[in-house]
Amino acid sequence: MPRAVYVLALGIFAMVTSEFVVAGLMPRMAEGLHATIPEIGYLITAFAAAMALGGPCLTVALLRLRQKTALMLLFGIFLVGNVLAALAPDYRTMLVARVLTGIASQAFFGVSISFASRLTRPDMRGRAIAVALNGLMLGTLLGLPLSTVIGEHLGWRAAFWAITALTVLAALATLAGVPGADGGAEASGGLRAELGAFRSRRLWLTLTTSTFVIGATFSAFSYLTPILTEVTGFATGTVPLLLIAYGAATVVGNTIVGRLADRRAVAVLGVGLALNVAFLVGFALFAQLTVPAVALTMGIGLVGVTMNPALATRVQRAGNARPLVNTVHSSFITLGIIIATSVGGPAIDAFGLRAPLWIGAGLAALGLGTLVPDVLRRRAGARASTAAPIETSRPAAPGLEVPERV
Repeated sequence: MPRAVYVLALGIFAMVTSEFVVAGLMPRMAEGLHATIPEIGYLITAFAAAMALGGPCLTVALLRLRQKTALMLLFGIFLVGNVLAALAPDYRTMLVARVLTGIASQAFFGVSISFASRLTRPDMRGRAIAVALNGLMLGTLLGLPLSTVIGEHLGWRAAFWAITALTVLAALATLAGVPGADGGAEASGGLRAELGAFRSRRLWLTLTTSTFVIGATFSAFSYLTPILTEVTGFATGTVPLLLIAYGAATVVGNTIVGRLADRRAVAVLGVGLALNVAFLVGFALFAQLTVPAVALTMGIGLVGVTMNPALATRVQRAGNARPLVNTVHSSFITLGIIIATSVGGPAIDAFGLRAPLWIGAGLAALGLGTLVPDVLRRRAGARASTAAPIETSRPAAPGLEVPERV
């Protein structure tokens, strides 16, 4: 695996840590910015919306640049946003900072995944994407708890300064460790060539699968803390340890899926979604029991967000490995998070804390449904390839030639 892929993972780690930091520091930020807890919650929504809508637009603006140049520019925009957040005198300034960092991080994900794909052979792309996306998994495992600890002991602004320092480190590593040439066969052909991929119905269906997969996972993950404390009965101090274990499960699952994604992307997604349905339903039924709740939480960690390498590989095969397709894919993933959090809250008010788990199971089942066309297409292809030798092996009548099937 090229060393540059690991450098790209460091950049993604910085971006994801910034994305999650608000969730761990809500009370302190509310006090410091003279805002309410719901208003601080809107900063998370604003970040996600900026990612989903602004990321592809920024990617389009950067299409003519070399990918390394684009990455460095995105580091600069992201750095400005984090410094603005660390210095924010009021809520409005913080809101602008979160929108700025959200747009930059989404574009960074798309360009990084595209770059990681181009740095490796086609049969190694799934594994390369998994390595790059370990930055996402480690952001959950380490970034969130570390930034929360820094914020709790040194103030919430110190957490943003720490992310700023991490961003500078990742930018310097990228400058030194990532090749300047794009080095791939799928060089960008401009906006028209990038947009041409979106004429494929198969691509849109593939993107929808990603929305359902991530939406199902975040329906549970977004509300794990209240479920584990109020339904299962864990002490508040125990939950961070469980979240770290959940993060470790995502790292393991991401590595396994990355190994299988190149050859068996659809099969991996089918098994992963089926298991996630089972884990989410089981969690909804047995959340009050300590051992099953922990086991099922780890199960969701293993087969949830860890499907990303298979999702990205499938999207690239349906479209291409260029930055815009990858950034739009990230936007569809973010859409899944938005759906999960926006539907989960009202569902809790109406039906209780187990409701998001049932919603997640429903989204995972819908994700399974989106795989059916691919499965049918593969079966049809297998039948055709089986039938071809039979037809060509028939003895030809004298003077006649048997046409060869392609």
